[in-house]
Amino acid sequence: MTETLPDSGTDPAVRDLALLDTSHVSDALDKLGINAQIAGLLPLQRTSRLVGRAFTVRYVPITGTGGTVGDYIDDLAPGTVVVIENAGRLDVTVWGDLLTATASQRGVAGTVIDGVCRDSDRAVDLDYPLYARSRWMRTGKDRVRVESYDIPVTVGGVCVEAADYLVGDGDGVVCVPAARVHEVIDIAAGIREAEEAIRAAVEGGASLRDARAANGYHTLQTRKD
Repeated sequence: MTETLPDSGTDPAVRDLALLDTSHVSDALDKLGINAQIAGLLPLQRTSRLVGRAFTVRYVPITGTGGTVGDYIDDLAPGTVVVIENAGRLDVTVWGDLLTATASQRGVAGTVIDGVCRDSDRAVDLDYPLYARSRWMRTGKDRVRVESYDIPVTVGGVCVEAADYLVGDGDGVVCVPAARVHEVIDIAAGIREAEEAIRAAVEGGASLRDARAANGYHTLQTRKD
């Protein structure tokens, strides 16, 4: 395996997405009719922020003997987001202390797991963005194995393809399809500006009703025909 994605510092879409909250991006996805709000995965820390492009990993149960939980982390470029499909399992972990420490050292942007992690204190200590269904200590070794990398995976009911964009904050995480990232950014930025205008109007003495009406608040996320 080789480094699959460039450093996110050279990607203008990553820089633009970093200026947006997940709520802005979510509303833009709704407007475009894209179902990409990842359900049920929350950050270990309320203050977490995550932006980057996906490196995807799929785990499957071990049948018989053999298999590995993977050493892929050594090959990832800075700014990559590790996205792991483990069928939403809560009984075996696929991410722990050593992966967190290595990812943090390499400048990996964060990890998104449809499943559980362990050694959560290390992620908190390193301020490493980690999104999962929960945390539990039981190892995945001898229970699950890596089936494949850089393939479409399903996390929280959303299909994430390799090199798609992920945006995460305290409210959760969303996926932005790479082919539509510029559309999403343009619409999400407009939604952010409209909400800022509403806030400024209210702070200036306007009623919320009037400020919303003046800025089209109730249709910001309405699907385009």
